[in-house]
Amino acid sequence: MNEPRLARGREHVVATVAEIPPGTHKLVPIGRYGVGVYNVNGTFYAITNYCPHEGGPLCSGRVRGRTVVDESAPGDAVEVRDQEFVYCPWHQWGFELATGTTAVKPEWSIRTYPVRVVGEDILITA
Repeated sequence: MNEPRLARGREHVVATVAEIPPGTHKLVPIGRYGVGVYNVNGTFYAITNYCPHEGGPLCSGRVRGRTVVDESAPGDAVEVRDQEFVYCPWHQWGFELATGTTAVKPEWSIRTYPVRVVGEDILITA
């Protein structure tokens, strides 16, 4: 991130809707670690770029669903809620984009930020 850091505690226009199509994200230079802004099927979420496990760059991780047991096929698993979780590239801890929660250690949830779309602009308060 070579862009100048944006001040914390304010609302910022960080992108246009066209700049972050569904299934993609953008890292913006707010605060010490940055903030990842994600488009999940037209809904925008913003999270800190910091994994509480060992400080990994969370927004460099893969976005996908969550694997759960398939009740209809014993011993089988399926992926659900596609694109709603980000997994840290260092140790694969998964965090829900909408809430910042993790099943690994719930007390280590990540920070999320309010997102608004005004016209074609995406605004976050971080």
